[in-house]
Parts: sequence; structure tokens; C-alpha cells
Amino acid sequence: MESIALQLLLPFAVGQCLRPWIGSFLQRYKSVISLVDRGSILLVVYDAFSEGMAAGIWSQVTVSDLVMVVLLDMALLAAVLAITTIVSRRLGFSKEDEIVIVFCGSKKSLASGIPMANILFPGQALGLIVLPLMLFHQIQLFACATLAQRYARRPVEARPEPEPRTVLGSAEA
Repeated sequence: MESIALQLLLPFAVGQCLRPWIGSFLQRYKSVISLVDRGSILLVVYDAFSEGMAAGIWSQVTVSDLVMVVLLDMALLAAVLAITTIVSRRLGFSKEDEIVIVFCGSKKSLASGIPMANILFPGQALGLIVLPLMLFHQIQLFACATLAQRYARRPVEARPEPEPRTVLGSAEA
């Protein structure tokens, strides 16, 4: 638990604490920060995938095993998307809140999943352990891109006008 907290929670907490002082800098260089963020996630995934290749996971996983994992990942994602949609509607959330709930409810990040697997299963063939997560992530990207396009095609009159955001009690221009 300590290792997970140090690798995942501490950087998050430090970033949130520093946001008042570095937030404007981050906004100014958002594209560069985004590139670094995505690059670091790509390196984490590449490292796990490389470890799996070196450990020979593809010789341990049959095509039928791979198909089964993909089908189970798809079923899990479909269940989570359906449950979050139904629950958000039953609780009376607005369409915009429903969209946030649906997209956030299904997110399982490789950026946090791989370090956690590394901590929980030290010395193991990490690639084999996180293979379902890597496949889930790819399936999730395709499914959520399709959902995003569907939500974007809603009629314009069904979309509410954005409310003005407030900063310290005053309306933002």
C-alpha cells in the first residue's frame, strides 16, 4: 500500500497542492504538457509490453485465450457502460452529467494500472498480468470514441447553453 501511495497518490496530491501556483503555467503550455503526459503513459505501456515480450507471453497465450480475454473485456465494458447510463438516468442527472458519468465510470488507466500491478506482483511476468488491461484499454478507446460521436450528433436544441463559469464569485468573461 505504501508503494502504491508513493507512486500514484503522492504525485497526484502534490500536483493538486501546487496547482494554485503552477496552474496558469500549465494552461499556457497545455499542448506541451499534454504531449509529455501522453508520452509518459506510452513509455509505461511500452515497458510493460516489452517485459511481456521478453518473458515470452505470446508463447503462453493461445489464440483462443486471447479471443476469450477480448470477449470478457468487451462484456465488462458493455456492462459498466450500461450500468452507469441506467443509474445516471434513474438518479435524474442531466444529459451532460450522464455523459461525464458514463465516460468516467468506465475508465481504467494503464498509467495507474501498470504501476499497481508492478507493486502487487513484483518479479512476475507483468506483461501477462496486464494483458487484459491493455486490451480493455484499446477496446474502451474505440467504444468511447463511438459513444462520443453519438453524443455529439445530438440535435443542437437538445444541448443546453453553457452556463457562465465563476471564479471567486465573479462571472468569467
